[in-house]
Amino acid sequence: MKEIRRAENAGFCFGVKQAIEKAEKAAEQNPGEIYSMGSLIHNERVTRDLEKRGIRVIESLDEISAPGTVKDVQLRDATPKVIIRSHGEGRALYQKAEERGIVLIDATCPFVARIHHLVNDTDKQVVIVGDRNHPEVLGISGWCRKPAVIVSSYEETCEIPEDDLFVVTQTTIREQMLRDVLRALEEQGKIYQVNNTICNATSKRQESCEKLARESDLMIVVGGRNSSNTKKLYEISKKNCANSYFVENIEDLPLKEVAKCNRIGIAAGASTPECVIKEVIAAMSDHITEKNEMNMLDLMDDIEKSLRLPHVGEIVNGKVHQVTDKEVIVNMGCKKDGIIPREEVTLEGDQKLTDLFKEGDDIQAKVIKTDDGDGVILLSKKKLEANEHWNEINEAYENGQHIKVKVVRAVNGGVIAAYKEVSGFIPMSQLSDKYVENADEFIGQEMEVKVTRVDQRRNRAVFSHKAVLAEEKQKKIDAVWDSLHVDDIVEGTVMRFTDYGAFVDLGGIDGLLHISEISWGKLKHPKEVLQIGDRVKVMILSMNREKGKISLGLKQTTPEPWSVINENYQVGEVVKGKVVQIKEYGAFVELEPGLDGLVHISEVANKRVSNIADELEIGQAVEAKILEIDTERKRISLSLKQVDKAEDAEEEYSEPYEAEEEPAVMDEEGPADTAGEAPEAAENDQQAEE
Repeated sequence: MKEIRRAENAGFCFGVKQAIEKAEKAAEQNPGEIYSMGSLIHNERVTRDLEKRGIRVIESLDEISAPGTVKDVQLRDATPKVIIRSHGEGRALYQKAEERGIVLIDATCPFVARIHHLVNDTDKQVVIVGDRNHPEVLGISGWCRKPAVIVSSYEETCEIPEDDLFVVTQTTIREQMLRDVLRALEEQGKIYQVNNTICNATSKRQESCEKLARESDLMIVVGGRNSSNTKKLYEISKKNCANSYFVENIEDLPLKEVAKCNRIGIAAGASTPECVIKEVIAAMSDHITEKNEMNMLDLMDDIEKSLRLPHVGEIVNGKVHQVTDKEVIVNMGCKKDGIIPREEVTLEGDQKLTDLFKEGDDIQAKVIKTDDGDGVILLSKKKLEANEHWNEINEAYENGQHIKVKVVRAVNGGVIAAYKEVSGFIPMSQLSDKYVENADEFIGQEMEVKVTRVDQRRNRAVFSHKAVLAEEKQKKIDAVWDSLHVDDIVEGTVMRFTDYGAFVDLGGIDGLLHISEISWGKLKHPKEVLQIGDRVKVMILSMNREKGKISLGLKQTTPEPWSVINENYQVGEVVKGKVVQIKEYGAFVELEPGLDGLVHISEVANKRVSNIADELEIGQAVEAKILEIDTERKRISLSLKQVDKAEDAEEEYSEPYEAEEEPAVMDEEGPADTAGEAPEAAENDQQAEE
């Protein structure tokens, strides 16, 4: 019988779990991007999930070029926030962050933080036992008052010149490494104070892995390839079980080897998410089910003893001779009478045998024993009914139909489920479309199943509820596809972001809302106008059912600004906008997303302007007068100075004063030269912008 066992201590340690929780909380509470100093965890899946939540990995604070900016990505929140992972960082990073106004979210493992305090409080020469390239070791050394000595073997201790030493350890090393180093120090006559800072969880994880490996035919160690503690677990496993494999996910599973072995052990590193461990177990269970279905049927021989009652199998006819509370005696026209015990009749509620049978009634039953020891033939009405039920099961199997069963009890590897008078087996992996850890929760439940295997000769049947759920899910997806058409306006929910757009749930199917289709204006990131969970109305731009892809548009649900320009804007009108681009010849002002106008340099102010940047800045809110609207070429000319003139005139009119005469000052080149070839350049730039 195949058995999959998990190490007692496997998966996330306290420090890693704390770091992930702090990261997720920070992502929820803070807008914009958040950064982590290095990967929070040596697991690509978790890293991708964190990236989707807006957490970006950086290797240095220097990558944050300005408040709220990484590279060319502008954030809403001007204050950068950086997560210190569980490995910890040196003192220098904290100082640099303070100098630059960077907020740190410290997720250093408490056990690692304790080591930081220990080495910072001593004047002795610190010796760190561990991997010199491991981020935890680098962080510890950054808290030492003088350069630390890092060793990982007996031989490396010869390089330590000092005699009075303060020894600490990387939290994830093996005890044997520390013992080897201490032995070397003693042989050299070194004076040392040792602080065994190996994490207790690490020791327990290694011990449980070692124990399980000794008892297993095959070991699967789950974790990231870059995880130091997972590598150590694999070394331990390999030493105690030659048939050991290092896997990152289900794609790495050696399924052919799994099928050959009966006792399979699972161990996992501290950075391995619980969901990955469960997926690996489920994948192996599914494979075992697929490759060994007949073995599962054999398993039922040991599980369901009641299905092994011997029987002849003939269906016989007779007349009821006598009915008692315990049995029905049947005359079959031979020397021996047949007896149907009460337990071989299906009774409902408080029914009695006398309620169902009368003397002289014709009856049909199935022979289950030719001699019960008292010289009579044992008959069964239940088995006869079960034969009919078997026919129903066979029909459901051949036609792919569903039947309703009731879970009776949990057994090794799954549950026993009853279809009327027939019992079948549901493997653990087929109880749900999610990972099932304890089958007891299904006892007493009724569920629809698909018949995946039938062996009526041996009274065996295998059912699957997972297959039913998969079909129902596919039906819902098909219904959504059938209801959608190109150019339809539909409502959906924003589920997740990427740099190139947002994915919108349309009721079971995700469609891509590309960043270029979100707004008539230009966006750097979907987060500028959307949030996770937003309900939005979008247009279906294209569909590919075969590939399962749908392209969506949000901007198409509102009029293109130039299509209604004459309805919304008039020449001579004063409008509000913001400066979005500055050129030598003028500035572009956004009136609304997708609609920009040009303020020529000559129209910026009531004075000669040689450098527009002296007068305007990106993002500045302004009021401008519309001078011209060219719908054919999609050009709008604006003036700021004419708004100022109008305001001055209005002020003059409302509050008259005695004006002083001032001599007019003209530029030698004249105002006409101010424009020069600029209008042509502006036109070209505006075309480029379009």
